[in-house]
Amino acid sequence: MALVVGAGDYIGAAIAKRFAAGGYTVCLGRRNADKLAPLVAEIEAMGATAHAYALDARSEDVVAEVFARIEAEVGPLEVVIFNVGGNVRFPILDTTSRVFRKVWEMSCFAGFFTGREAARYMVPRGRGSIFFTGASASLRGNSGYAAFSAGKAGLRALAQSMAKELGPKNIHVAHLVIDAGVDTAFVRDLWTKMGKDPDSLPPDTLMNPASVGEAYWTLHNQTRDAWTFEMDLRPYGESWS
Repeated sequence: MALVVGAGDYIGAAIAKRFAAGGYTVCLGRRNADKLAPLVAEIEAMGATAHAYALDARSEDVVAEVFARIEAEVGPLEVVIFNVGGNVRFPILDTTSRVFRKVWEMSCFAGFFTGREAARYMVPRGRGSIFFTGASASLRGNSGYAAFSAGKAGLRALAQSMAKELGPKNIHVAHLVIDAGVDTAFVRDLWTKMGKDPDSLPPDTLMNPASVGEAYWTLHNQTRDAWTFEMDLRPYGESWS
């Protein structure tokens, strides 16, 4: 059983489809569960099973309730992936306390709720994988991204602390750094606003969401004598800037 928290239309959907293709029943969490209907239909068309849940990952009570429902009604979770974003740009003078708090809640605090709840079920069973989606902001700040960088850096520290604590209990905790633009509507819109045609970019400039899904599948299938904590992904032409 796999749960994707933050099962959006691109990376989250790709992760879910990869695990479904690998034979897993997939549980999907998103604030608006109605938006999950096309993804559920696509996974079912693959011959797999998917369950959709309205899940505001910033709410401790909601996260606990969804985990309890899945464990009681669907089955024990073997893989939990936190994929909530929060990538928004606010110049520091425009970053209000409300903005900073909300971005941190999405990028970090929600990850704490998800990771802790997953551990509560996995530790007694002595097995499981808990993975977190990070970004280049997890490793370095950038102009206009103070709130996002603070949140993602906090998520990375959370993941690392959990890995050190839970690894000896046979729980694989990993953090995946996406250091590239992913081929999504959001990124394409950014390129368009910069006056560039995203369709004119060289091949593989933007990362295919399916590649992220494949990376998570690889992480989950590693042998425990060689677990990866942090995997960073970037296209071959990325400048590492």
